[in-house]
Amino acid sequence: MAIKQHMKQWLYATTVVVSASATTSAWAEDAHSYAKLDEVSTPHLELDLTIDFDAKQLRGTATYDLLRHGDASQLHLDTRELSIQKTEIWVDGAWQETAHQLGDEHESLGQELTISIGEESEKVRIHYATAPTASGLQWLTPEQTKSKKFPFMFSQSQPIHARSWMPIQDTPALRLTYDAKLHTPKGMLAVMSANNSLSPERNGEYTFSMPQPISPYLIAIAAGELEVKSISDNVAVFAEPYIIDDAAWEWADTPAMITATEAMYGPYRWDRYDLLVLPPSFPFGGMENPRLSFITPTVVSGDRTLINLIAHELAHSWSGNLVTNASWRDMWLNEGFTSYVENRIMEALFGERRAVMEQALGYQDLLDDMSRLAPKDTVLNIELGTRHPDDVFSNVPYVKGQLFLMYLEEKFGRETFDSFLRQYFDDFAFQSISTAQFKEYLARNLLAKHPNVVSMDKVNEWIHQPGLPEDAPKPASDAFAQVEKQMQRWLKGGQLETADWTTHEWLHFINSLPLDISSVNMKRLDEQFQFTQSSNAEIAHAWLKLSITKDYEPARERLRNYLLTIGRNKLVSPLYRELAKTPENLKWAREVYQQAKPGYHPLTQTVNEALLYPEK
Repeated sequence: MAIKQHMKQWLYATTVVVSASATTSAWAEDAHSYAKLDEVSTPHLELDLTIDFDAKQLRGTATYDLLRHGDASQLHLDTRELSIQKTEIWVDGAWQETAHQLGDEHESLGQELTISIGEESEKVRIHYATAPTASGLQWLTPEQTKSKKFPFMFSQSQPIHARSWMPIQDTPALRLTYDAKLHTPKGMLAVMSANNSLSPERNGEYTFSMPQPISPYLIAIAAGELEVKSISDNVAVFAEPYIIDDAAWEWADTPAMITATEAMYGPYRWDRYDLLVLPPSFPFGGMENPRLSFITPTVVSGDRTLINLIAHELAHSWSGNLVTNASWRDMWLNEGFTSYVENRIMEALFGERRAVMEQALGYQDLLDDMSRLAPKDTVLNIELGTRHPDDVFSNVPYVKGQLFLMYLEEKFGRETFDSFLRQYFDDFAFQSISTAQFKEYLARNLLAKHPNVVSMDKVNEWIHQPGLPEDAPKPASDAFAQVEKQMQRWLKGGQLETADWTTHEWLHFINSLPLDISSVNMKRLDEQFQFTQSSNAEIAHAWLKLSITKDYEPARERLRNYLLTIGRNKLVSPLYRELAKTPENLKWAREVYQQAKPGYHPLTQTVNEALLYPEK
């Protein structure tokens, strides 16, 4: 079997051990991939791609090493909207063309690509091109960037969008290393979730290597007018020139976050941790692509109050990237653990008061989500079938998962639970696991060692039942209680004492204002604190949402501008949802959306069109 020699050496050096039964069990559970990993898997990928901004297309080759687990003569890959031009296999030291077939298109899964690989081939090479409408890529014209000099392109592969820009076994159960060569117009910089050069040279030819095995959704690519600024020996920021200095200042605590997390949960195993600031159209707060987290510019707030998002993406370096959910039913293993670790990082650096405020805000968001979700979609180990994972995205895997781990911490004590969690990261390092595997590990390494503390029935209630258990933690912040007292005093004509308030306190204040607040008091607040013009995207979001509910006209123009310039789903979707509640606002929202749509990511378009055009 042909496996890259450096892959073999790396695996042996890190002593990664996966039992055959555990691996097969994890592979068998992913309903969102056509891959048959138990027959043939692909442990190493080589990409050679040209980035064509005029055609909005990636084109080139994807070459895989083949690892056979039996006598299968076919390789099964996932694709969506790809043009497959030719497939080849490497036999006896030469490439020879081989047959391939594309299956019927499935609304969620795309098309299965089946390639004949014979009995002796060691590699397969696919010549292909992407579609301009690839769901995992966004193409921005120069006019849609800040400097208006160069176009910009970036990927978002999670959960199952990698298949839209490369033919791949697009399941998180797979672990693979990769090398890549990218070709861009001169003057632009291409980056990937791999080793990125800090050199100022922009010659249009770039090479990359990712020696640690990752899941396919963590392969990422971007290209644009990018500069680099180092924060420490192993942390740098990549960004467009207009925001590079601000972002580097904003995220100066990142090295300290790494140190704090290593002290709790073991070594950082990815060499570098760099950050890429994407255009405002990026649909998420961040994406934990290894070695190069993709980050929204909406958390560059000028006061370092939103860096819990950086802590979240960094935490994925342990929970998600290092130990990965084997299927998207198990997403809580990524996001619940990461939300827990994120909060522990924030507590270690900024104290318990801030950590508890963030817990309380997350808890409020979870309750809001669960109030409008079907009960079946409030289960941690969610039953997806072949529904697209994007369609059930919510705070449940994040915050309910975090609350479950907080519950275990409370029951077993922090010292015991931290020891368990650190061992968990070590024992499953560079592996993809299922909920069933986690439960077995939890029972053996925590519950059995400390009997009569938490039962497996209770664990199953958390993981498999809808809603929250009766004895779930209910985070409440003393700081927020003081905010509420001040709010009541202010509503009676008193003054607010806000000199020491953080973003979290302001958010709680706005979100707690009574829905029957008068227009006079809305205006009074706005004049005193300039909420409508706030440069903090989170505070502006909360205020604009309230302004829609109260029909506060002075905020309408800012609302329009906000929707036209920000594409982060967390910030724009709740605004569209609120606007859709009345016929007049829905009509206005549709007009704004049509203006904003060309600058929105395909994922943002899908989510918000469902809100604004439910009849489609």
